[in-house]
This record gives sequence, C-alpha cells and structure tokens, in this order.
Amino acid sequence: MKLIDPASLGFLLLPFTQALQLPFGIPGSVQGIRSTLGASFKVPEFIKKFADPISTSPLYSLHRSLIEIPSITGNEKGVGEWLAGYLMGKNFTVETQAVSEDRLNIFAYLGKNRTTHTLVTSHIDTVPPFIPYKATSNTIYGRGSNDAKGSVASQIIAVEELIAEKVISEGDVSLLFVVGEETLGDGMKTANSLGPKWRAVIFGEPTENKLAVGHKGIVMFDVIAKGKASHSGYPQLGVNANSHLIEALYKIEHMILPKSDLLGESTINIGLIQGGVAANIVSPYASASVLIRLAGDLDETLEVIKKTVHGLPVELKFLGVTYGPQETDHDVESECYLPGCY
Repeated sequence: MKLIDPASLGFLLLPFTQALQLPFGIPGSVQGIRSTLGASFKVPEFIKKFADPISTSPLYSLHRSLIEIPSITGNEKGVGEWLAGYLMGKNFTVETQAVSEDRLNIFAYLGKNRTTHTLVTSHIDTVPPFIPYKATSNTIYGRGSNDAKGSVASQIIAVEELIAEKVISEGDVSLLFVVGEETLGDGMKTANSLGPKWRAVIFGEPTENKLAVGHKGIVMFDVIAKGKASHSGYPQLGVNANSHLIEALYKIEHMILPKSDLLGESTINIGLIQGGVAANIVSPYASASVLIRLAGDLDETLEVIKKTVHGLPVELKFLGVTYGPQETDHDVESECYLPGCY
C-alpha cells in the first residue's frame, strides 16, 4: 500500500477547501473545484456532498426551493405553481383547486385513484414578513423554514422514498397542501369540497417531533374606542379615545380565562394598536386587535370578555374564525404527547 505524504495530501485538498467555503458552501462550489483542477476533472460524489450538502440532498434542496419563494398568506400563487410542477415532475397526478384569485390548493396522488387510505397534508402560506433563505453549519433560516415548509418538504420526500421502496402504491397515500392557514383557514375550508374521504390524516406542523393530541382554540376581536377631537391645549373640549382604549386593554390583559388540564392556560395577545391623529390633538378614534388562544370553554370565554369591558366606552367587534379547543382523535401509541400551545 502506498502512503501519501501528509504535506502532499494537504496540497491536494487545498483547492477543495478554497472552493467549499464550509460548512454549507455557496452556489457554484463544485464548479469552483472544477475550475481549480480543470474542466475535465470528475469531482467524486463524496466531495460534491461535502461541498454543497444542500444541493445534493433531495430533502434540503426541496426545502430551500420552497423557502426561496415568498408565500405570505394571500400571495401563495408562486409557491403553489412551483410545487404543482415539482410534483408532476415526480409522476404524481396533480390537481389545483382555486381558493381565490391566483391562490391554489395542491392535491396530488398516484395514478387515477383520488381516494386513498391516508392523506398527508400541511400548508404553504407563511406569516409576514418574508425572510430570505440562509444556511449555516447547524441552522437553516428563512420564513417558513419551520412552519410549515419544513413539514411540506419532509412529507413529500418521505412519500417519494416509500414509493421508491415499493412500500406504498396507488390508492395508499395522497398529498394536500393548502393556502390561507395562517389567517382564516380558507384553503382547508375549500379543500372540504375535493370529494375524497380518508381513514387517516397526518397534519404537518411544528410539534417538536411529538404526537400532537390537541390544540387551543382561537378568538379574534377588535376593541374600538370613539372620542372627540380637540386641540391638546383644550382637552376639556374633546374626548380622548386613546385613554378609553388603554383602560379597556388593561382589563382585557388581566382577565381570568377558562383553562384546561390538557392544554393549560389560555393566552392573550394584544397584537396591534392604532389611534390618534397627532401628539397635539386629543384622539378621536383608537382601536386594538386582540387574539386569544383559549384552552377552556368557548362560550364561557366569550362571556368573560364581554363582562370585562361592560360599562366601558368601547365596543367589541369579533372577527374571522372563532372556535374552541380541539382534541385529536388518535390511536397511535406514543410516549411523547404534545398539547398544542398554538
């Protein structure tokens, strides 16, 4: 066996280390190796993986492609069209379902059988703002990298691998990726009209790799205060809506809401506050948007909210989706259960 002198080995690896820019490399790193050693040089597969593990991994490359396409709720057209094309390229039958103008759910399956035993599903929209993709030695950044494009990529690759291994075939599994999950859930509501029914559904969400056995409900509402404008030098001539709103929000934030042994405490978030015209004008109008993730009874929670602001010079406007806490119907045994905190 011929031994290689360590100095010579270092010399041979130098072009690679310059091109790689470890840990994750940059686009064109393999080309950088070729340009260093000559276009005819055939880069070994292990070097390719070492140089750019994202591009050489079906999972990570799919994940990156999804994240690189902005898909804030309401603007999911680009990622939906790209994903439909990807799945068709993998020999899935793909249906696109219009949710609203330029917004599509993606439904995919093998062959002609739309009705399958199991449905695998997640969502392709994200919360704002868009955050560009970036990878470091141990972390991937980007809007949706976790919630929920990480789930989408993992689900697709898992199904592809099971098909390649002939573990599943036509009629076993279908894929559904919806829009609008982060707001009013219009994508999943529209998907109810697809037609097929399934014996089991796997939802992809960040759950710390634990089986989620339930999640909190949601109540969304605006608190609105109306006043009367006046010059700040003559506050007695006006009515300050901001002051009324502040009083109401203080009481709302300190409400005692129903809780649950499974899901814990309900949580209150005052997410948006607007009010006033200028610093030298008594505010004629103010509002705040509040979201409660409730762990206890919905009707009891609504009653507490209404009683809390009763008698105050504000009004409540309940918005969008309102529903109570949910417990999943599951029969998969696991030592790790995660009550959803969201």
